[in-house]
Amino acid sequence: MTTILQITSSLRGSAARSSQLADELSTRLSQRHADVRILRRDVASQPIPVLDAEVLGALGATERTPRQAQLAAQYDALVAELQAADVIVIAAPMYNFAVPVQLKTYFDAITRAGITFRYTAEGPEGLVRGKKVFVVLARGGRHKHGASDAQTPFLRQILGFLGMTDVEFVYAEGLDMGPEALAQGLAEARASIAQLTSDLTSIQQPPVAA
Repeated sequence: MTTILQITSSLRGSAARSSQLADELSTRLSQRHADVRILRRDVASQPIPVLDAEVLGALGATERTPRQAQLAAQYDALVAELQAADVIVIAAPMYNFAVPVQLKTYFDAITRAGITFRYTAEGPEGLVRGKKVFVVLARGGRHKHGASDAQTPFLRQILGFLGMTDVEFVYAEGLDMGPEALAQGLAEARASIAQLTSDLTSIQQPPVAA
């Protein structure tokens, strides 16, 4: 069984272009490969507790109150879900040149010292390895490869920090620039999805040595 974890983050839910394109990508992957299941997590409709002093205290406590146990369990469940997945599909609309705060909170929740990364004498080492990652980026304007694109560097950095270096980006741009630009942006994104899923001969990942 191969597990695809699809993470969406738009405030517009299933009506969002990023969510729709992520659905299409996950569906194409599941159709091309046998014995695949898709787990969907919408961090906008089911928000994660923000990493604040209360959450930090809960994560670090050796003896937890019921409230601390609840908070820690929510964060631990996200990590377990990520570790169990073989393929990650992330839908990231652009909000004010960055990822939605709900998606940033997700990364705050899964970035855990000693669990998803560790520090060594040579520097940090990501512990979430052996994953294939697809990131669908939806933008109202055009930002790819430009100074205004803060999303791609951040996502590549945080994913790589955690050990996920096999990452493909799908860009849907110009979506708010009129009907023609919308059609072109979606067509280009779908062509990229078709190419990436066709090129992927297998989504089974090799075991990772401890």
